[in-house]
Amino acid sequence: MNLLIPVDCNSRHEALITTLDSSKDWAFVELEDGQIIECKFYKDRKDIEAWVETVVVINELEYIWQFQEDGIAVLVAPTQRSIDEIVEAFLFSELHDLSV
Repeated sequence: MNLLIPVDCNSRHEALITTLDSSKDWAFVELEDGQIIECKFYKDRKDIEAWVETVVVINELEYIWQFQEDGIAVLVAPTQRSIDEIVEAFLFSELHDLSV
C-alpha cells in the first residue's frame, strides 16, 4: 500500500500536508503491515514511477479530478497535518474518502 501526500518540505519528520497548489514536495509513503517502510520525496509527482494507490489532500475543495481520472483513491486529512498523523489516521480509517 502506498500514499502520496503534498507537503511543504522534504524532511520526513518536519513535513506538513499542504494544498496541491502550494506544495513544494510530494511524500511517497510505502506501508507494509501497518508500518512505514519507506518515505521518499519528489519535487514533481510525475517523477514517481511506482503506481500510486491513494492521494491524501488537505481538504475537500482541492482539485482532485486528475487523480480520480487515473483511478487513484482520494482521501482527506481533516485535522491531521504530519506524515505520521496521516498514516496513523489512514490505518485507523479516520480519513474521509472522496473517491467516486
